[in-house]
Amino acid sequence: MSEAYFAGGCFWCVTPIYKMYGVDEVICGYAGGDEENPTYEQVKHQETGHRETIKLVYDPEKVEYDKLLDIFFANVDPFDGEGQYIDKGFSYTLAIFYRTEMEKEKAEAKVKEVEAGSDKKAQVAILPYKNFYEAEEYHQDYYLKNPEAFEKELIESGRKKAE
Repeated sequence: MSEAYFAGGCFWCVTPIYKMYGVDEVICGYAGGDEENPTYEQVKHQETGHRETIKLVYDPEKVEYDKLLDIFFANVDPFDGEGQYIDKGFSYTLAIFYRTEMEKEKAEAKVKEVEAGSDKKAQVAILPYKNFYEAEEYHQDYYLKNPEAFEKELIESGRKKAE
């Protein structure tokens, strides 16, 4: 099994899509900052230098890293440097935390590809993996535990149009 780490704004909002594409585990957490064992409130209030991040545990024989990058970019606004949708602040900005040189190269190539289709510069940090702290239990699989609240969050955030 392999691991990948993506900060895509609200971690609740980007969790279920990866499971649809064969990722074994999606764990919500915090990554990149210096604060050890941060809490949601600390991260949300920009006190830690961490971003809301998901840890993906996957079988590279079933899901390639390139596919994970495609899913990431299909579910974020890569040109918003202030956060994602209604969630603003550093902790909601985009990042790809790479663990290998191959992941770094693929992430950089994907950013160039995204930029080639636009006249804007992508606002996606590509950073070496430093740390990951699992978020509190109530954040894990939030979409399954609270389907109505999750749906409301998607609509209110602007990630999904109201039907």
